[in-house]
Amino acid sequence: MKKGKIGVQMMMLKGKVEELGVYETMRKLNELGYHAVEVSQIPMTEENVSELRRASEDFNIEIAALSAPLEPMLPGMEGETLKDNFDKIVNDCKTLDCNFLRIGMLPFNKMADKNKIMEFINDAEEMAARLAEHGIELYYHTHHIEFQKYDGEYLLDMMKNNTSKLGFELDVHWIQRAGEDPVKMIKQYAGRIALLHLKDYRIGTLDVKEEDFKDMGKFFGKFTNLIEFAEIGEGNLDMKAIIETGLESGSQYFLIEQDDTYGRDPFDCLKRSGDNLRKLGYSDWF
Repeated sequence: MKKGKIGVQMMMLKGKVEELGVYETMRKLNELGYHAVEVSQIPMTEENVSELRRASEDFNIEIAALSAPLEPMLPGMEGETLKDNFDKIVNDCKTLDCNFLRIGMLPFNKMADKNKIMEFINDAEEMAARLAEHGIELYYHTHHIEFQKYDGEYLLDMMKNNTSKLGFELDVHWIQRAGEDPVKMIKQYAGRIALLHLKDYRIGTLDVKEEDFKDMGKFFGKFTNLIEFAEIGEGNLDMKAIIETGLESGSQYFLIEQDDTYGRDPFDCLKRSGDNLRKLGYSDWF
């Protein structure tokens, strides 16, 4: 029977990596039953790459995807980019036996400018072709900003319709936040979404005090900002339908991400998500 692989987006563990190191962080993921990771916001130093490889081998954890921006997020910003560090990034992928590379988001200075966005799309497609020569697939991770409309067309659809090699890592929480149906969008992007981000969508508790009623602006600020990133199964999304549609649409890796854990230990959040996914019937996907 066809199945996918459930993994973890390590962005949510960057604090743990700073505290424990890469290897011990991966050991803990293994103890929680996870055997695939997507690496993001972890410095790809020689030591960290070496420790990722050692942990991958020792704990049987696949490195599903690595992350790299196409260019600096703002002009002059430090950090590796595909345009400036292509050979090093490709070498990291080879070292870690990883065939997927993902761009986390649009450069900040290109958001909301259609001409700059089109330049980015063209550059990303060229980079996808260049990476394909090395057996690496390039993916773009979505938020809600890609659901802005330009002349009646979603930015995300502009990206899809002007590329053929670039893939899309759809994030189901952000699709919901953008006012779209995750299941519908997954179907529309079938064949180009080997990576899927699982993240639930919860309405948090309204935390108001007596003084908030004296300033209705403050009250409504709290009232309108109740959306939270939730552990899988602790929010309002139909995760079963999302996962099944993802599988039918070509998704291979189903990666758990939680942008904010609201003070809870991220390992506890990952345990809760994993337990709930097992209850949904996905024990053999771990």
